[in-house]
Amino acid sequence: MPLFAIPFPALDPIAFELGPVAVHWYGLAYMFGLLFGWLYARSLISNPALWNGEPFARKDLADDLLLWTTLGVVLGGRLGYVLFYEPGHFFANPQDIPKLWNGGMSFHGGLAGVCLAVWLFARAKGKPMLSIADVACASAPIGLFFGRLANFVNGELWGHPSSVPWAMVFPGGGPEPRHPSQLYEAGLEGLALFLLIRYFTHVKKVLPMPGYASGLFFGGYAVARIVSEFFREPDFDHAFSLGWLTPGMVYSLPMLAIGAFVIWRARQRAATA
Repeated sequence: MPLFAIPFPALDPIAFELGPVAVHWYGLAYMFGLLFGWLYARSLISNPALWNGEPFARKDLADDLLLWTTLGVVLGGRLGYVLFYEPGHFFANPQDIPKLWNGGMSFHGGLAGVCLAVWLFARAKGKPMLSIADVACASAPIGLFFGRLANFVNGELWGHPSSVPWAMVFPGGGPEPRHPSQLYEAGLEGLALFLLIRYFTHVKKVLPMPGYASGLFFGGYAVARIVSEFFREPDFDHAFSLGWLTPGMVYSLPMLAIGAFVIWRARQRAATA
């Protein structure tokens, strides 16, 4: 154990109050993630140089897409957490399901919700689904970054006990210093994945190959999550907690395969076009 462990910052989960309404940092983090993701999506669509001079839509398409993806993130993320991680608790206490401010969002559930939202949105607007998905996936790491910061503020999803100098003692995590795994995930799933996809969209110019950026997101997230899982304390009561294998790894492995396949298909279509 380190001689001096870093105490968890005394963060009030409530950012401010407006009369009887308490605004939580957790909700603000999701709001900022969606806001900046929306602005980035608009910039992608409106940049002709990224689309060989012919964007597939006007930038205001991102305005409508924001509402659809927000619903997908919130409903899918919460439903995924309820069903995949703590079904026993929520089935016994259904009144806790809407309490999003207490934390408890599943990325994989949110991803499923967004995929459904993008498919329905593309059908409703008559636009190419893969191109819409590429814009959404290129913007998604921004939301992931803020979401993981929200996990840190809430003091949830901490890491394994550790002796590294930056280990922290988390409320509810016992007296042992632990990896701040939420910050690792913010760096890997958020910042690093954003920069990876941006390199391919802005330097390699892959957006004219529909599906390529989506494949990068699926595969890149899977790798980032699997690496992070080696530092994150798993849910030992979960059916997929089997030795070193964790639920996060199990749910991410299909994403890795899907990402590789989608990139391969995008390259095949471009080669035969």
